[in-house]
Order: sequence, then structure tokens, then C-alpha cells
Amino acid sequence: MAVAHIPVLLTEAVQAVVTRPDGIYVDGTFGRGGHARAVLALLAPAGRLVAFDKDPEAIAAAGAIADTRFVIRHAGFSAMREELAAMGIQAVDGVLLDLGISSPQIDTPGRGFSFRFDAPLDMRMDTTRGETAADFLERADERQIAEVIREYGEERFAVSIAKALVARREGGQPVRTTRELSDIVARAVKTREPGQDPATRTFQALRIFVNAELEELEQGLSAALELLAPGGHLAVIAFHSLEDRIVKQFMARESRAVFDRRAPFAAPAPTRLRLLGRVRPGAAELAANPRARSAILRVAERRAPEGAVA
Repeated sequence: MAVAHIPVLLTEAVQAVVTRPDGIYVDGTFGRGGHARAVLALLAPAGRLVAFDKDPEAIAAAGAIADTRFVIRHAGFSAMREELAAMGIQAVDGVLLDLGISSPQIDTPGRGFSFRFDAPLDMRMDTTRGETAADFLERADERQIAEVIREYGEERFAVSIAKALVARREGGQPVRTTRELSDIVARAVKTREPGQDPATRTFQALRIFVNAELEELEQGLSAALELLAPGGHLAVIAFHSLEDRIVKQFMARESRAVFDRRAPFAAPAPTRLRLLGRVRPGAAELAANPRARSAILRVAERRAPEGAVA
């Protein structure tokens, strides 16, 4: 079943990241190529776009782009420095990271990302490697499960959910499907915000943990900053508070002078980024794509090193 994906903040993100038509750009999360195709539409013949994705289905979808300016790498964006170095690329003019899970991943039952379908509890972005969510729930102890659900899902009933999951496992029936997990969570969660399924936060937490999404983000932001040429733009679209907080704090930290308290008379460490602002979806986009409602685009520019000649 083909599932359409509508890229969020498409025009805003692409216009923010493409600063020169003949530049080299990175799309760190290809997905189904919405942003990538829009970037290519703005590039001159000499421009280049290198995309990354961990999902084998995304890599297969990228095969439909017959453009010599484009290449896709089966890797997480945290590896962009190493992957680009292997291609002979030491600097880029822009990096775009869309941190949202794609519609085909959510809406394809077999991927195990959604509580709307009964399917194996997988949740891996890269289905060729790593531990599934079901595998984690089968081997982790109650404390580990509660920590994951509380920290990555911001779920106040994390301990109750963990106790219920472990009790079921000890009874000889470890959770293996999305329906089983959803039913257990529904019984353990006493109250929930209007309109939100009780399982929403738990499913988010397990997906983030299984795919090491926050660690990937922290590493990817650092790699992007090191790769960006002076004047290059970093544009990041976040969809929940955990990842947006990391992006916001990273950009803020790199955009202000840092003084070493141990050397009060020394010059501050130079700032490496200049904040360009943030963008939220407008009313028209929200009406057309309700999944965009939580999106925040943050943009920053790489400053030239101090003393560099413009």
C-alpha cells in the first residue's frame, strides 16, 4: 500500500537552507524526498545534494530521483562528516534536518510505529540492524523500562506502565505486538489530555529509544556545524519538545560568546552561529496537513572565523 507523505514547512525550510544555487547541500533525513526534490529545483547544474536516511525503504524511494547532482547514503545524519569525507567533501553550504517520522513509516502497519494497527512491535528506522521495541521490552528490567518511558515520553504513569509490562512478561506472555502494548498502556494510564490516545507517549518513548534519536540529533548538530562553510545555513524542523529543546539549546550555545571563568581577562571563545529565527506552520498548512501542528523550524547561519578576510 503506497502511503503519501506531505513534507512540513517545505518552502520555508528549503528557502532557508539554500543560500547559493551552485553550493553543496545536505538533506539529513530524506524520507520520501519532498524536501530533497525542492532543494534540487533551486540548484544550478553545478550544485550538489547529498541525502541521508537509515530506512531501507527511503533508500529505495530515492532511486526514483534520476539527477546527477543527487546522491543518497544509507546512514544516519550523525555520520555525515565521515560519509562526506569519503566522497571528498570537506565543507557544505547548508544542512537541512527534518526530524519528523514520515507518514509511510507511521501508516504502514508492519513497521510497528503506530497503535492504530495491530502489527509486530518493531519501531526501528533501519530494519536491517538493531534491537526492536519488543526485544527491549523482553530483556529490560522494570527500572529501565520506566526510565525510557518517563524520559523520552514525558509520561507521568511510566512506573505503572513498566510494572504492567513486566508482570505480563513474568506471566509468560511478553509483549510482541502494537495492540498488546496499546492495551496494557490503556489500562495503566489513568488520565490523558483530551484527544490524545493513552499510548501516544509510550510509543513515542520507545521509538526514540530504539533509534537513539536524541543521541543522533546531538551528534548530527555538531557534525553539521563542523561541515558548514561561513555563511552556510543550518535548518532543523523539530516536532516534539525533547528534540526542539536540544536544537534550541545547541543554537543558543553556539551563538553567544563564552567566557572562561578560570581566565577572566582572556578573550571569550568566538561564536560560531548567528540565529536567524524560527518558523511555525501557517493556518493554510495546518488545514491541509494536521500532522504539521507541532512543527518548529529553527534556522542559524555559520559565522566566519574571527580574523577571517571576507
